[in-house]
Amino acid sequence: LAGTVPEEPRCTVERADASLTYSVFLQRFAFSRPVILGGVTDNSAFRALCTREKLLAAFGPFPVRLSTANTYSYRKVDVPFQEYVEHLLRPQDPVRLGSDTLYFFGDNNFTEWGPLFQHYVPPPFRIPGTSPAYSFGIAGSGSGVPFHWHGPGFSEVIFGRKRWFLYPPDKTPHFHPNETTLAWLQHTYPTLPPAQRPLECTLRPGEVLYFPDRWWHATLNLDTSVFISTFLG
Repeated sequence: LAGTVPEEPRCTVERADASLTYSVFLQRFAFSRPVILGGVTDNSAFRALCTREKLLAAFGPFPVRLSTANTYSYRKVDVPFQEYVEHLLRPQDPVRLGSDTLYFFGDNNFTEWGPLFQHYVPPPFRIPGTSPAYSFGIAGSGSGVPFHWHGPGFSEVIFGRKRWFLYPPDKTPHFHPNETTLAWLQHTYPTLPPAQRPLECTLRPGEVLYFPDRWWHATLNLDTSVFISTFLG
């Protein structure tokens, strides 16, 4: 379902295509800056399994763990996947705090979701000394995770559009940890001078964003979105 959140046509994150080699990825991006990768994988088979009907048929009665959409304190709530899709998967309320916003992303039971992930084709690049772990999510338009940081990883949009905002480790963004990304976009973002704006871009299905270690990032789903991240730990 398309949302009412505007898409920013400007993209300030560098893009690369399937011609990007592993050595160039390591040299230019792996430890220094984000990049959007296009055409590096074909996940059409995985996408076909991620429709509303297919996911409800496969996982409807199973519990999923939801997290609150704030930066430092994550309250967890377990609900059946079907209840989440039919009752909680809705557009973000602009005035709702992050501590009151439930978000399905990352707490996947691999016993139940593992067979789905076997069909996912991850990006072909790795960081030496790390191993990949998947985090799968579905969220409504206007939802997202406010600014936070962790280790490096990739994130791919399967359905919908997802807007990203990124700052390097030495530039801490100005944000309230219990303010949703939508509220930050409406209230704080317009006040930022050009030099203080984040790197940003909107990802579409099939595009993959790589973010380096300790980069601040916030996300905003412009539509009801399905997405998967590959964290390198």
